[in-house]
Amino acid sequence: MKKWFGLGIALVLAAMTGCGKAEGGTVSTDGSTSMANVIGALGEAFEENNEDVTFTYNPTGSGSGITAVAEGRCDIGLSSRSLKEEEKAQGLTETILALDGIAIIVNMDNPVKELDLETIAGIYTGEITNWQEVGGEDLEIVLIGREAGSGTRDGFESITGTEDSCQYRQELTSTGDVITTVLGNPAAIGYASLAAVDEAVKVVSVNGIMPTEETVKDGSYAVQRPFVLVTRKDEELSPTAKKFFDYITSPEAREIISAAGAVPVN
Repeated sequence: MKKWFGLGIALVLAAMTGCGKAEGGTVSTDGSTSMANVIGALGEAFEENNEDVTFTYNPTGSGSGITAVAEGRCDIGLSSRSLKEEEKAQGLTETILALDGIAIIVNMDNPVKELDLETIAGIYTGEITNWQEVGGEDLEIVLIGREAGSGTRDGFESITGTEDSCQYRQELTSTGDVITTVLGNPAAIGYASLAAVDEAVKVVSVNGIMPTEETVKDGSYAVQRPFVLVTRKDEELSPTAKKFFDYITSPEAREIISAAGAVPVN
């Protein structure tokens, strides 16, 4: 997987040119594991440019991050899905940081290169159970997905129309676990944030379109969702958290967001 620690210092410093200094303090984030590369890279850049500032990220999943900010346990919640109406009714508001493709991944030994949305839905609902039915080997398909409350799962199921009907073999608690499991099982299929996959994982095209920054941005890749910053509507952020929020939603952060594998919206 891509590691945000590996971003070059030159990139960090270049992207931070337009970011003002923060006078110490902390900023805490909590939520989506799919946003790890993006938020980690932004947090590292912010700390690099601001002495005595501490940035933290707790990768608990989208649902937990939304709850954490609602309960005042973090400054900014991170969600890889839009807020639901009942969450907005709790006094929460959302800001879209970036767009992310949800990549459909299979084992490197799997010969299947392309699936359409209807076929993906059929696989995950148990209508299609053997890879041979879609041009692969004679192997029973092993369905890997995320746990209930995951933004990635919510996005995948809503786009494919498979809510409450997926026949998962395993429901895992992080994007990294999904990737590792698919890498280790020739019969597995899974879904993961495009920002988290690299050449070690085989990504199949959907409706003939591969997920890339360009196809996510222009909407031609169908399986995509927002990366969302969640804050409390009627409560101001601390000065340090506000400085961080303003930086990561500014044009100066575009390069870092892109380098981390997501599509900036500003």
